[in-house]
Amino acid sequence: MVDDRMPAIGRCYSCKRTFGYQPSTVMMIEVDPETGLLPGMSVTGRFRDPSPEVLARVVKQPVCQECVDRAKRFAQAREIRFETWHNPG
Repeated sequence: MVDDRMPAIGRCYSCKRTFGYQPSTVMMIEVDPETGLLPGMSVTGRFRDPSPEVLARVVKQPVCQECVDRAKRFAQAREIRFETWHNPG
């Protein structure tokens, strides 16, 4: 078992960059190692109830602070604007 006070080096699940972190304070998410997705998520992005087998093989993966901050900014955005292509003709 890893000591939570010892710094660790790992790969961010989101951006895949290597970063140093404290295991007791870093954001961790649970991932199915067979699929690389969150438990219960399908490859099409839909959610379903995860099976007991999936929950048994789940591992925790760290997420760097930059990705956590980016996700918070995205969640707080009031309006998402997609610029559309305009055909003047």
